[in-house]
Amino acid sequence: MKSNHADSASRDTLPRILVIDDDRKLCRLIRDYLAPMGYLVEAVHTGPEGVDRAVGEPWHAILLDLMLPGLDGFEVLKRIRAKVDVPVLMLTARGDEADRIVGLEMGADDYLPKTFSTRELLARLRAVTRRTVRTPGPDATSEGEVVVGPLRVRPASRSAVLGDVPLSLTPVEYDLLLSLAKARGRVKTREALLDEIRERDYDVFDRSIDVHISALRKKLNDDPKHPRFIRTLRSAGYMMVDPEDPE
Repeated sequence: MKSNHADSASRDTLPRILVIDDDRKLCRLIRDYLAPMGYLVEAVHTGPEGVDRAVGEPWHAILLDLMLPGLDGFEVLKRIRAKVDVPVLMLTARGDEADRIVGLEMGADDYLPKTFSTRELLARLRAVTRRTVRTPGPDATSEGEVVVGPLRVRPASRSAVLGDVPLSLTPVEYDLLLSLAKARGRVKTREALLDEIRERDYDVFDRSIDVHISALRKKLNDDPKHPRFIRTLRSAGYMMVDPEDPE
């Protein structure tokens, strides 16, 4: 009995991954590869079932297929995002950039084509689950934080707070925000931001930087026409400014 209890307790601490994909063979391959890596993987095979499981249970990340019976991946993502904030990595055989832009704008954290290698899957999964798997210590919230006016970015816990309100950021948004905050008052080109984010195993491309910056602005309540935090410098890039600094 002690052994069964210990096994159950151990399972409760494993990162939980939900795979929503109608390719049952692929689901088994993902489970068989990730299980020895310390992940607890469960799979469902239709869009409606995916929504129910995604919003009804706690998950560290969701792997979501774009082409699903019942509801397509975009609609599943929309319904998930209306209920829960969990990292979503989209799996797709469709590599069209327009599809990736739509997915990112709807709240996907990353994209992975179905020709992925298992090593790439693991790297991407680790990248998007950093903020959900990590359990910072009691002093981690203030250690080494970067302050820009009422905005506080906390590297130790990979979190950010605006005033007293915690910001719900995707891993890509967090890394962009930290990069801009550290370079406050200096222009960061799109190329520089792309290079930094690519080093973290995210699937980013030129237009996706603008999508992520737009999402960041919404979460900062930042009007792009009259920005308080993130300014666009045409043909140059982006710059973080302190709203409390005099012009």
